[in-house]
Amino acid sequence: MSDFPFIVAIPARYGSTRLPAKPLRAIAGVPMVVRVAQRALQAGAADVVVATDDARIADALAGQGVHVCMTRADHASGSDRLAECAAQRGWADDAIVVNLQGDEPFAPAAGIREVARALAEDDAPMATLAMPICDAHELLDPNVVKLVRDANGRALYFSRAPLPWARDAFAASRDALPAGVPFLRHIGIYAYRAGFLHRYAKLARTPLEQAESLEQLRVLEHGHAIAVRLTPEPFPPGIDTEADLARAEAWLAGQG
Repeated sequence: MSDFPFIVAIPARYGSTRLPAKPLRAIAGVPMVVRVAQRALQAGAADVVVATDDARIADALAGQGVHVCMTRADHASGSDRLAECAAQRGWADDAIVVNLQGDEPFAPAAGIREVARALAEDDAPMATLAMPICDAHELLDPNVVKLVRDANGRALYFSRAPLPWARDAFAASRDALPAGVPFLRHIGIYAYRAGFLHRYAKLARTPLEQAESLEQLRVLEHGHAIAVRLTPEPFPPGIDTEADLARAEAWLAGQG
């Protein structure tokens, strides 16, 4: 399906404080991690690998046409888990690896392909996606991560603060967004070159990363580039809570 080969790697940790056993929670009778894997296959990935720390997740994926990589339980982040997976699988340093979160069962296949394409067409070691912000409330919401990028489409900065700040327009009113300003919301899907995954896992935490609680800032602070493309389709919210799970069930029921 794709004119450039890419791997989709799905970190799926069994433990979750907000939603216990999250990867195995069923949405319309299908475990969440299985739905995520199906999305990755629909995107045309050359290989789909679930990196997990629990045999119950591996068992749920039996017969789904994906590989399972058993990893340590003590990884601090999904990126660290994927670095171990990359080493185990022996991926070539220039292989494109898309990190699709295990709680994104409705991630659009077109978006998964687009983040892989962004990396294939750029010599940055990492890529991600964004979508336009059209609402002032969304821009001002600290739970919405904003970003700005340069003329070549690479990230300049990510922030929970409103970004960029349209000085004159917002001095007059903050009820609406001024026209012509590129307000962008970050979408938390990443593509890496496999060789960079190993380097990324070894990067020291950085002050801006810790201040904003945004792991991707570690990459920028250490001087590495992140290519950014606009997503061709919106990404529905991920699933973190029981309420999210109920909304997902209702959304699927409405699709029928």
